[in-house]
Amino acid sequence: MTNFPLSPVTPWRRLTADLSLIAVVFVWGVTFVAVKNALAAIGVFTFIAIRFAIAFAFLALLFRRRLASAGWPAVRAALIIGLFLFAGYAFQTAGLQYTSASSAGFITGLSVVLVPCFAAVVSRRLPGLPVAAGAGLAVVGLALLTLDNGLTVSYGDLLVFCCAVAFALHILSIGAFAPRFDAKILATLQIGVTALLSAIFAAGAETMPAHFTADVWIALAVTAIPATALAFLVQTTAQQFTTPSRTAIIFALEPVFAALAGIWLLGETLSGRQILGCALILSGTLASELLPDRENA
Repeated sequence: MTNFPLSPVTPWRRLTADLSLIAVVFVWGVTFVAVKNALAAIGVFTFIAIRFAIAFAFLALLFRRRLASAGWPAVRAALIIGLFLFAGYAFQTAGLQYTSASSAGFITGLSVVLVPCFAAVVSRRLPGLPVAAGAGLAVVGLALLTLDNGLTVSYGDLLVFCCAVAFALHILSIGAFAPRFDAKILATLQIGVTALLSAIFAAGAETMPAHFTADVWIALAVTAIPATALAFLVQTTAQQFTTPSRTAIIFALEPVFAALAGIWLLGETLSGRQILGCALILSGTLASELLPDRENA
């Protein structure tokens, strides 16, 4: 596939890209409840494999002509992105066996800080004030929202930290490759890689349920196409026009949307501390969006 020149990143393009990413995170957040209910009746990797396989089949059918003409450089880029995406899911799943969900949620969210740190190392340039302020507010907000009794480092926490590193590298790799290759190719193939590797892990560690419950069918219906195929297609396309650091800050909104979905769908409640955490995450996102930034997309 021929490399694609980077389109001019105007303020309007950047705003549109960031709003698209917020929409993606909103979908991920509100589908969290459906996924949580489904995982009571199906293995994690089995669910991920089926979810991503359906998404891959959908996109592969939609973009079959583009896939047929994809060259090795684009395929290699998609493989790298897909490996990081799968690694994030794998480390998170393994870590959850040895640590609490609250600790895992906070540590996974540390990708908000890791992305600008990694980007600074690669570019040899410190992030701008809006990114630094936004990341700092988001991390404090994540701590208030997710941590119940503090954070004690365990083996599971180290595994989940590897998950945060993987998700950070996933965002950075999309930021590096999306401007150079067809976003539709990258989105489709990274989903296919994740589906394949998840299926391998599922075959070795889990048992396929004899039948799917209604919760599993509902979760697959709301996640396979909207929250996987379309979401990663939008992310890969949007990251042509915004920075990985801003993407990471926007992604910190996921637990906020998940909390709101829990309130709406499950009747859950938030403490005053958790409400403050949500407000700080939102403030971090707005800081990265509204303050003047010397960082170029």
